[in-house]
Amino acid sequence: MPSPETELHYDTPFHLLLAVILSAQCTDKRVNIVTPSLFKAYPDPESLAVASEEEVFPYIKSVTFPNNKTRHLIRAAKVLVEEFGGEMPSDIDNLMKLPGVGRKTANVMLAVVWDKAAMAVDTHVFRVSNRIGLTNNSKTPLATEKTLVKHIPAEIIPKAHHWLILHGRYVCKARRPECLDCGIKNFCKTYNKQTN
Repeated sequence: MPSPETELHYDTPFHLLLAVILSAQCTDKRVNIVTPSLFKAYPDPESLAVASEEEVFPYIKSVTFPNNKTRHLIRAAKVLVEEFGGEMPSDIDNLMKLPGVGRKTANVMLAVVWDKAAMAVDTHVFRVSNRIGLTNNSKTPLATEKTLVKHIPAEIIPKAHHWLILHGRYVCKARRPECLDCGIKNFCKTYNKQTN
């Protein structure tokens, strides 16, 4: 997979931010169902910053934790307008000032929008990295991120992030990993441990 990409649909960095916030503990498929109407109603931070929770909630009520996410979306838009002039910041510290944006979300933005060497560690990346042996049973997402960034060449980190996510989503699944069909099983620590 030479050019892996996010499976979230978006048209602007602002809309990607909204989609990534919505994707926390929710499937990309579900997020992609709700975002077209949300994006149409709120094309920019300025329009969302003045919206009420009652106006935004119906657009996202089918995602996980819609009440919290409604508040996060509106507050993130307000901070973008008030502190950043409506422009998306391109560094991790300023991105993490936005409500609803933690380290993982900030790293997704850096990798996807600006192609920076940022490793977003979600549940797939965390699980797959430990399973195949890219990390040595890291206990936290931050420890996993630091190990991966240390050992993966910077120019391929944005792709590696997607490779690990997609591998975890479709092959190295949480409950039933498809080891026999895995293209990297010969290099996998867990597979080799099971077959030896």
